[in-house]
Amino acid sequence: MTTPPASFELDRFRPGPLNAITDVSGVGVGHTTIIRGDGDLVVGEGPVRTGVTVVLPHDGDPFAEPVFAGVHRLNGNGEMTGISWIAESGLLTSPIGLTNSHSVGVVRDALIAEAVRRTGERGDVWRLPVVAETWDGQLNDLNGQHVTAQHVADALADVRTGAFDRGNVGGGTGMVCHEFKGGIGTASRVVPEEDGGYTVGVLVQANHGRRSRLRFGSVPVGTLIGPDVVPLPSGPLGPQGGAGSIIVIVATDAPLLPHQLNRLAQRAGLGIARTGGTGEHDSGDLFLAFSTAARGIPADANGVQRGEYTVRALHHSRITRLFDAVIEATEAAILDVLLSAETMTGRDGTTVWAARPAIDQYL
Repeated sequence: MTTPPASFELDRFRPGPLNAITDVSGVGVGHTTIIRGDGDLVVGEGPVRTGVTVVLPHDGDPFAEPVFAGVHRLNGNGEMTGISWIAESGLLTSPIGLTNSHSVGVVRDALIAEAVRRTGERGDVWRLPVVAETWDGQLNDLNGQHVTAQHVADALADVRTGAFDRGNVGGGTGMVCHEFKGGIGTASRVVPEEDGGYTVGVLVQANHGRRSRLRFGSVPVGTLIGPDVVPLPSGPLGPQGGAGSIIVIVATDAPLLPHQLNRLAQRAGLGIARTGGTGEHDSGDLFLAFSTAARGIPADANGVQRGEYTVRALHHSRITRLFDAVIEATEAAILDVLLSAETMTGRDGTTVWAARPAIDQYL
């Protein structure tokens, strides 16, 4: 797995073994990637450059065994379904789906259908899946709505709790990051033992940012790798100049309550800022954080939870190191996108170039 280059000075805390969100025990990630067709755009036919990514908080049913969660919005020109219930209850009760802007509905409905298929529910309970999006219309036939329920089922079947693919995969297939090829990235950080030894993992779907602002640590990457070194995206739409979005999913095994997880989610924005992201007017920058430390009381056959259960919570005085870990892991996950994503040509011959060949000189 990719680790941030030392010259970028990102490693205040050590990464987990995989440097991935799946370093948080039990968290799983799966993808379905849809790539077909070339040439001029024909709506409904392609070219298609899109997909679905799913994140599972544990190996059970999060509806029956929810986990504490929190959310934050840096800029709201985007969608993440189900967050009203998270804000109200402090609970994540579903897998998390990531896809393109015009496929949120089908992914949401497919997550419900998969749950019904698995449990045999008859409509006695409700589900409010969390599905977030970023816009891939620069490379993908966005209005063709090529994501189907089967693609969601395939992503769920692909879920793994170890290493997983990053870059041009799943929901990140057609994304653009700081005017380089974007997509899915991940990283993790482990806080020192004296601060609890907890793991924080981050997964991003990065489709945001301006080339001129991109930096890592003390290196002004965006100005060093200008259009004369790596061309800006080609094609009829041309460079988007920061129009886009980023979704950040934060997982931790630290015992945190919902209001503490709101605070953790908020810090993802500082990791984005450290790389040069500013939450532009046209950007949907939406963050979700959850803790695997407490799973709810298992539900009965009707999905009803009863009784009481005991949870632990980290004292506020010890949470700052987790803030640091989120910031570092978010920054590193964005770098992981740029190191993992490959040059792609999509609709109307539009090409978005990989950053890695140019970044390699700073490794």
